[in-house]
Formats: sequence, C-alpha cells, structure tokens
Amino acid sequence: MTIPPLTLSPDEMRRAGYAVIDRLVEHYATLNEQSPWGDGEIPAPNPFDAPPPREGVAFETLLARLDKEFFPYNLRVNHPRFYSFIPGPSNFIGVLADTLAAGFNIFGGTWIGGSGTAQMERASIKWVRDAVGFPEDSFGLFTSGGSAANVIALAAARHSRLKGPLENARIYMSSETHSSVERGLRILGFKSHQCRKIKVDENLRIDVLSLTDAICEDRAKGFDPIAVVANAGTTNTGAVDPLHQLADICRRENVWMHIDGAYGAGAVFSKRGRAMLDGVERADSVSFDAHKWLFQPFEIGGVLVRDGETLHSAFNIDASYLRDTKKLFGRGVNFGEHGIQLTRASRALKFWLTFQAFGADEIERAINNGLDMAEAAETMIRSLPHWRVISPASLGALAFRAAPSGWSDEAADRLNSEIAARSRADGKDMIVTTEFKGRVALRICPINPRLTKSDMQGTIERLDLAALAAMSDAENADETR
Repeated sequence: MTIPPLTLSPDEMRRAGYAVIDRLVEHYATLNEQSPWGDGEIPAPNPFDAPPPREGVAFETLLARLDKEFFPYNLRVNHPRFYSFIPGPSNFIGVLADTLAAGFNIFGGTWIGGSGTAQMERASIKWVRDAVGFPEDSFGLFTSGGSAANVIALAAARHSRLKGPLENARIYMSSETHSSVERGLRILGFKSHQCRKIKVDENLRIDVLSLTDAICEDRAKGFDPIAVVANAGTTNTGAVDPLHQLADICRRENVWMHIDGAYGAGAVFSKRGRAMLDGVERADSVSFDAHKWLFQPFEIGGVLVRDGETLHSAFNIDASYLRDTKKLFGRGVNFGEHGIQLTRASRALKFWLTFQAFGADEIERAINNGLDMAEAAETMIRSLPHWRVISPASLGALAFRAAPSGWSDEAADRLNSEIAARSRADGKDMIVTTEFKGRVALRICPINPRLTKSDMQGTIERLDLAALAAMSDAENADETR
C-alpha cells in the first residue's frame, strides 16, 4: 500500500512523541542544575544553513542533532534564576496543552471553525474580566502577546475617540512606557511627535499635573487628545501609575484610558497583587501577558475592552467567503472579528487547563511567591554594605546598585557593569544591567514560582562576592574616580 505524503505510522508517532516527552521531562527535572544562560551564542557557521535534504532523516537522528546544535543555544527563560527582562516561567501542563492544541490543529478564529475553543476562550477571558473588575458587556480575546494586545486596544481607542484627521490626534504616556506601545502606534499610522512622553515623579509614575498641562496645551493648539496609556507594572521597576487619578482625567477629558498591563496585570489573580492595581477596573482597555506572570508557555497575551461593541466595530470586516461563519451557529462568537488575526491557534486551551489542573489558589500562591522573592531580595540587599536599593520591590521587580563610599558615579557605573559581567561569566544567574536616572543599576524580576528563598540568598551572595572582587581590582588600579 502506498503511504500518503507526510504520514507516520501509529508506532512511529508514538516513538517520536515519547522521545519528545522524555526530553521535556528531563529538561524540567534538571533545570535548576542548568545555567540560565544555556551555552551562550551559537558558533559560526550557521549549522542550519544547508539546503533541505531530498530524502527525509530519521526523527531520532534529528532530535539528537537538536540536543547538540539547537537547545543549548537558547536562554533558559523558565529557569528559576532567570531574573532579567520579564521571565517566562511557563508550566508543564501548559506545555502539554500546547501540544494538544497543535496536534488537533484547532482553529480559533470562528465559531464554525471551533465552537469548543471559542467557548473555552470566552470562559477564560471571563475569569480575567472578573479579576480585573470589568462589566459583563466588556469583551476580550487572547493574542500572541502584549505587543499585539496593545495594538488592538489602541486601534479600538482610535476607532472610538478620533473625531478629525489622524494627524491631529495626540496620545500620552510616561517616559517609562514600554517601547512596544510606541511601535504599535506607528503601525496604526501615528507619527512619533503625536506620542507625547510625559515626565515621571520620583517613584517613576507618570506625573499627573504634567499630563493635565500637556492635554490642555494640545487642545489649545487645536489638536485632538484621544488616549492616555497608563502602566500597570513598568518593565524597569514595576511602577504602577496613579490609576484612579488618570481615570478621573480621562473621564473629564473624554480620552480613552488604556492600561499596559503586559507585565503586571496578571497579578489581579492574587489578592495582594490586585490591591496594588487598584483602579485598573476603571480603564477602557487593559492588556496582559499570560506568558509572563500567569506562567504560560510562549505565546499568549490578551486584551480586555470595556465596551465590547467598540472592539468588534473596530475590526469586523465582511467578506463573501466568510458569510457562512456569520449564518451558521449564530449563537457563537467569531474571535477573528475582534482583533488582528483571523487564523488563530487555540491559546485558550493552555490557559484554561492550567487553571483547572492547579486551581486558582495555586495560581495565587505562585504570584505571591514572586512578590515575596522581590521583597526578600530587597531586605538582603539593604543588609549589605556598598549596596543601595534604587527602586524598592514593586510588583515583583527590584532595582539596586553597588555604590561604595567615596566612588564617583561614573566609577560606580563601571563597577555595576563589571558585576553583571562577572555574574554572567559565573553562569549561575541571569542578571543584566538597566539605567535608572542616568546611572547603571542591576535589576531582578524574580517571578518564577519555582524560585526559593535559598536560591535568592545564593544569588545575592554571589553578587556581593563579585562586587567585592571587582571593587578590589578597581581600587588596585586606582579606578574609583
């Protein structure tokens, strides 16, 4: 019998599948023993550059090649001691759910394509909606991440609030707002000068008086303020803008309030975290990244819009080849009419399955662990000489700096860069530098739920040893000024 193209026998599929699961279990079981850096940068020449083979290669052979040439050269962003950027802790149930969603090749764009996944997404988004505090007639959907979620929310804002020419519109955000917001506005047709960067206060929150002045100034010049982007956990320091004050301003000025919660909004599933985000319920839209603080594998973000009909009208376009998707199974929802993608994977499966398998209490415990670890790290840093907390623990982020007495700021900048370099060379922790008010600092975001206080203690001790060694070298070389 002729075997159809791209077809494996059941036994071949089982062997390949079991081999993959074995690799994944081994990865998770030994993760703490690995370096969060992996093996660094892949060496040249590119091992994948060759043309594809004319005849297939055994899967076992290919998997062995991946073990050697692919897996080692990627950061272990799900490592407990991966502290940089915003980690992606992931979880094994989510990994299995992604495998199932891909295996069944579920289409999540229309009700006719997948009413099962549509109902699961509806239910999952409702959990987020209720945790945020949005009304029942709001709507939302899962996206590839926070960048896409912000674009969708700001497209809804443009659709709702823009009254005149696009070039007259003005959007406001703090100087700490993530770069993806400005990139998204560029995609939507806005120019850089239409994105007003508002200064921040000493706690790196948007300065509300400066914002009010900017809106009044632009109105006086004939411009059209349409949106304010607030932060619910900035990437650099976890700062949360004064959400209630911003909501008051936006309501008074009839301006759309979008909250970029790509990092911090997931904390709404913790009572402690939700209290830190008081006022999030007053926004017109909120973005979130479930592959950050809700522990999902890449990729899954999401967006909520208070007025669900605004979201639909901003994105829905009729097409003859989609007419049956509107006629059949009319009680359903077509998620492809509410965002950028028509063809969508079933991202809801991993979200729903994770909450079902672990329970909401365990999710809350995982979120609280991140809050605890940042606060514990702050206490440890404050107990050490030569170190200074730059930005206290906020929503699981902490910035600090080695600042020996008598050293110039420039010398301390070099010292902190050297500490980070020595930490990377050691390979046990993933920590990079950031900039705080023009000065170099170290930053950690310890939100991996598998991180322990003992892990954190070891990290701080290694950083302090690296600092002492670097300080000694600099003092011997007379490089402290």
